[in-house]
Amino acid sequence: MEFTKLIDKRRSANNFIKEVQMTEEDIRPILEDVKLAPSAFNLQHAEYIIVLDEEMKERVREAAFGQYKVHAASGVILVLGDKEAYKQTVHINQGMVDLGIITDYELQHLIDENTNFYEERGEEFKREDAIRNASLSAMLFMLAAKNRGWDTCPMIGFDQERMRALFNVPDTQEIALMITIGKEKESSRRLRGYRKPVEEFATYY
Repeated sequence: MEFTKLIDKRRSANNFIKEVQMTEEDIRPILEDVKLAPSAFNLQHAEYIIVLDEEMKERVREAAFGQYKVHAASGVILVLGDKEAYKQTVHINQGMVDLGIITDYELQHLIDENTNFYEERGEEFKREDAIRNASLSAMLFMLAAKNRGWDTCPMIGFDQERMRALFNVPDTQEIALMITIGKEKESSRRLRGYRKPVEEFATYY
């Protein structure tokens, strides 16, 4: 889809057509697009939990205070951010060493640089950056989904601890947000909410 049309067509769907099924084959191309999302130092902090099973989806609904859109959606996505993504520096960059693009010395420099950057800033910064980078990825997920004919809604209305327990999310990861996905029930769509004119949110210097 042409980009300006894509961002206009992407809406936060408040209701979905219940009968629409989604498979791993449907969601895989979206995730292939998401691989290209930007992230700090290319550490790729975002991780995805994808719920397509109806029984599990209902358990997610319980942790999301019974919201109907979770029930009606074809799937539910949890977007996580890894607070210790910097520890993946070797895994992410070893291929560049193998290809001769960087040396072992340069890789070690990256490891030291990334480790120092995060550990010197402490736990609160790690948490903030995990959420920040996961959110960047999540926005691309929603655009990629719309480009492939699926509608989404980002959500924060859920019990963090219950959701963590449901999926055994470790303390090293933050649940940045939840995304419901399916085919929007357009007959119940609301008018798009007020959008500030550029002059209200942009300042030039």
